[in-house]
Amino acid sequence: MTLPSWQNGMDGNRRLGSMARAALWLLSVVGEGNIFTKAELRSAFPDVAQIDRRIRDLRDRGWRIDTSRDDPSLKQEEQRFVSRGAEVWIPGQAKAPKHKGSLTTAQRQKVFEADGYLCRSCGIAAGEEYEDGVTQSVLNVARRKVLLSDGSVDYQFVTECKRCGSGSTDREVDLGALLELVEDLAPMERRILANWIANDRRSLEPIDKLWGLYRTLPEASREAVAEALDDADAVGDETDD
Repeated sequence: MTLPSWQNGMDGNRRLGSMARAALWLLSVVGEGNIFTKAELRSAFPDVAQIDRRIRDLRDRGWRIDTSRDDPSLKQEEQRFVSRGAEVWIPGQAKAPKHKGSLTTAQRQKVFEADGYLCRSCGIAAGEEYEDGVTQSVLNVARRKVLLSDGSVDYQFVTECKRCGSGSTDREVDLGALLELVEDLAPMERRILANWIANDRRSLEPIDKLWGLYRTLPEASREAVAEALDDADAVGDETDD
C-alpha cells in the first residue's frame, strides 16, 4: 500500500494533520529501529510550531518512540523510532484510547492527595533529593494497567516519580492474582499485612535490617556471617545436650 506524502500534507483531496504527517515522516524517512534528532524533526517541519508535541501524541496511539529516559544509550537530543502504531493518516484511526486522555489539573491533584504526595514505587516526595544528592524528584501521574479478578482490564492512576516511571509504559499489575495471595495468608500474616496497609508503611524487624545489611556485604564478609551462624548453632546444640 502506497503511503500518502508527508511533505505536501495531502491525501488525495484530504488535508492531513501534523500528527499524521509526523507519522508518515517516521515511516518514510527515519525507518523503524533508527535514530532521529529534534533538530532533524524541526528541520523537516519548519511550518509546524509544536511538532515535538505531535510526536509525543503518537505514543498515545501505540507508536513506540524512545527517548534517553527509555534508552540510556541515546543522547538527550536523540529519539529512536522503535515501532509503528495506529495508522493515524486513515480517518478514524487518530483517536486516542479513552485511557490515554489528558488529565485535568484537578484530577492530577486528587491522585497526588490520595497517594500522600509520594512516589508509590520508591516513596520519595516531590522535590526531595535522591541518594546522589544532586537530582531532585519530580512527581507525575502514571496510568497503570490493572488486570481485575473478573478478567477485565482497568486503567488506574498512581503517583510515580520520573526516575521510577522511566521506561515503565507497559507496566501492569495482576490484581486478581494478588488478591489470591492475600487469601492464602495465615491469620497472623493477614494481621501483619493489614497493619502495614493501615500505616502505609512496613515496620522492619531486627532480622529484616540484618538481612538488608548482609546483602550489601562483600563475599568474604558474607562467609564470616555464615560461619558465625554455624558456630552459634553448634553452641546451641551442645547446650541442648
